[in-house]
Amino acid sequence: MSLKVKSPENLPKKPGVYIMKNADDEIIYIGKAKNLYNRVKSYFREKLDRPKTQILMSHFHSLEYILTNSEKEALILEANLIKKHRPRYNIQLKDDKRYPYVKITDEKFPRIVITRNITKNGVYYGPFTDVGSVKSTVKFLKALFKIRTCRNMDGPCLNSQIDLCYAPCKGNITQEEYGEIINKIDLFFQGKYSVIVKNLKKEMNDAASKQEYEKAAVLRDQINSIEEIMEKQFVDLVDDDLDQDVIAIAQEKDEIVVIIMPIRNGKIIGRDDFLMSGSEYDSTSEILFAFIQQYYGYNRHVPKQILLAENIDEKNLLEEWLSDLRGNKVHIKVPQKGVKLRLVKMAQKNAEIIKHQKKKLENSLIELKKYLKLEKVPYVIEGYDISNISGKFAVGSKVSFKDAKPNKSKYKRFKIETPGPNDFAMMKELLTRRLKLIESDPEPDLIVIDGGKGQLGMACEVLDELDLTHIPIIGLAKEFEEIYLPNSKMPVIIPKNNKALHLLQQVRDESHRFAITYHRKLRSNNINQSSLDDIKGIGKKRKINLLKEFGSIENIKNASVDELKNVDAMSQNAAQNVFDYFH
Repeated sequence: MSLKVKSPENLPKKPGVYIMKNADDEIIYIGKAKNLYNRVKSYFREKLDRPKTQILMSHFHSLEYILTNSEKEALILEANLIKKHRPRYNIQLKDDKRYPYVKITDEKFPRIVITRNITKNGVYYGPFTDVGSVKSTVKFLKALFKIRTCRNMDGPCLNSQIDLCYAPCKGNITQEEYGEIINKIDLFFQGKYSVIVKNLKKEMNDAASKQEYEKAAVLRDQINSIEEIMEKQFVDLVDDDLDQDVIAIAQEKDEIVVIIMPIRNGKIIGRDDFLMSGSEYDSTSEILFAFIQQYYGYNRHVPKQILLAENIDEKNLLEEWLSDLRGNKVHIKVPQKGVKLRLVKMAQKNAEIIKHQKKKLENSLIELKKYLKLEKVPYVIEGYDISNISGKFAVGSKVSFKDAKPNKSKYKRFKIETPGPNDFAMMKELLTRRLKLIESDPEPDLIVIDGGKGQLGMACEVLDELDLTHIPIIGLAKEFEEIYLPNSKMPVIIPKNNKALHLLQQVRDESHRFAITYHRKLRSNNINQSSLDDIKGIGKKRKINLLKEFGSIENIKNASVDELKNVDAMSQNAAQNVFDYFH
């Protein structure tokens, strides 16, 4: 329960959280205190030294406070309230939700899924900034440990038949055995690769001693796969079993780039970068404190050690809180020499590089605003394209770029229903369907259409019909890279070496890639459905065995009758039927 006051005079001298509001009753700042009276009173001095405090108090109108049992409880409550209300004058970790997490579900036989939504159910790892890498890792783990991927355990699926799942739905594995596999995956995401390999080697030796050679061979292959991944992806630094995170920052006006490098068993296992805002008048110590508080306060692995470039205020309080989260002692250190100092400098260098990269991206958006005469900087750009062959398997794509970088969570594919070939009408359908979703998918700052005057004119008709003519839109013609604007006879020409043009080309090319990938998938699915399924004598089992043996329809086409006959469950007649069908 919070209590409202106008001044600090009636505040208790106890730990808690104070919530400052403006005249419109909006929360503008949230802070914690060991002694609420002393802390809040410091805001009401006649002379305020810090510019941030002066600005904050110029908007102050009223105050609420919540008492806690300790300063540590106040720290936790402050972090939760900042995340919930995102006050204007607090330092804030930005764009956290754009990063995916890996989730192990809390089902009887758990699955591994990639998600951007955190709930109370399941175990989460992340966030991961490299989406492609995390997808590859999850795909690797699913195949390696043969865990289920189906949502409903309603009978053996194709994966179980081609040996990619243990099929718990069929009773092929007990819950206890399956749980041991999930424990290995948990160790993998904790970075304890040597522990996994050690346990697998013990299982392999046990299986071999019991003459379970098939099981031993599977375990051997798992060991080799994990060791290969370790060799390819991780960098050796030092023979050290410490569990560490290295944190460094680089400041640019009101925005901070924070780099965090997790180190497990003496190996760098990745690098994440984050943005923090609202820090224009804050010290490095305050920024680092806010980052650690907000980063580790939300379902993340807490290491034994955190390495920083400089000391921070209230370090002991943070260590006490982090130790509670971890379950044993956590240390925050500032290394002065050796490998740990080199790690901190490496992280700082990475932060500076990313800061400069972000500045360049910002400059490309500003350049784009200038050339296209836009009213505001186009932070969100959407690109659209159509792909079809003579009207067949027609698909449309929408790609989204945020801050000049692909925002793949906002990509969307469409099966086009307009009969073709008619690219203009298909594009009209695509834009109409997407722009009718404005309430659930907010409008962009700029739309890029692949094409010239004709395509742009049709797109403008859609905006007019939907009363969305305020959204800027352009057509990018590929041959000469000319940019067409509505109600303009002459195209805009951006110099070939300009980053603004490169960004538009990237949007256009990405929308084309995304569309054609989906188009090829539909064509491939159609081929798979219309070939083997139509051959007399080829049922589900033979189809699976053929695909497992030859890998693709094309290879089956090129196989001889004898090669087809040698596939498991195939007869002479069935092999001849397949051969005759393709020849």
